[in-house]
Amino acid sequence: MDNRDSADIIVAGAGPAGYTAGIYAARAGHRPILLEGLAPGGQLMITTDIENYPGFAEPLPGPELMGQMRAQAERVGTEIITDAVTSVDLSSRPFRINISDRTLHAKTFVIATGAEAKWLGLPSEQHFQGRGVSACATCDGFFFRGKRVAVVGGGDTAAEEAIYLTNHATEVLLVHRRDALRASNIMAQRLLKNPKIKPLWFRTLDEVIGDDTGVTGMRLKDPRNDEAEDMPIDGIFIAIGHRPNTEFLGGQLDTDASGYLITKPGTTQTSVPGVFAAGDVQDAIFRQAVTAAGTGCMAAIEAARFLEANE
Repeated sequence: MDNRDSADIIVAGAGPAGYTAGIYAARAGHRPILLEGLAPGGQLMITTDIENYPGFAEPLPGPELMGQMRAQAERVGTEIITDAVTSVDLSSRPFRINISDRTLHAKTFVIATGAEAKWLGLPSEQHFQGRGVSACATCDGFFFRGKRVAVVGGGDTAAEEAIYLTNHATEVLLVHRRDALRASNIMAQRLLKNPKIKPLWFRTLDEVIGDDTGVTGMRLKDPRNDEAEDMPIDGIFIAIGHRPNTEFLGGQLDTDASGYLITKPGTTQTSVPGVFAAGDVQDAIFRQAVTAAGTGCMAAIEAARFLEANE
């Protein structure tokens, strides 16, 4: 496609939120530029089967869903650039969006750069991602019906994941390095009262054990004495939090204590007029493909209305 340096709407991010924003902006006639980064598709690229995205009766791989969204955005007129934003200047309009080889100018800017799950950093954890290791219970819990799973973590994220998984699993083991939860009191009480959840105190995940079929067990260590124990398990959920991808913004937008972009309730408007945020970069609660796509739609519509009001 053509290689422009300015656009009415520039979208940063290539997950469900970004692609949807691109689709709606293009359909509105604004010829948006979408910066898909160097690893487009976001977290769904490591999701093997998606069964809860409306419109697909049969499960489909995450990469296939992202590929279809990308193709649709391009077909309706979104210019897609495979490059990441390095920095931005949001002090005046048009906004300056810096990528590796040049500066782009945007009358409005949609941020849909998502959030990354925090991982422990174990090679075996990475090896079995999507094959028994997950960071999203609501995405993958359905695949562990009638099975025994573990949740690693001790905060609100871990408590929420463990409680949710009791809807599917026969037993949920909570692996935590201390003997007290960091979760809020109400979440901790719900977790500890649930008969299907068994806390394993003073334990850390040392290695994921598995074979060609996926995860079969886990090696736990006691941080007090390094004693190791192998335990059979069908799935492992890492629940130590998420990190929104906002470093490139240089603190120019308001965020909450965890770094998520703050948007005006009921909108995708950020603290800078003309800048909108969609998807997981501003959603620490739901983190679903369908909710991300919904806010991507909202952001594009709001950007178009902003242009109408200010041009």
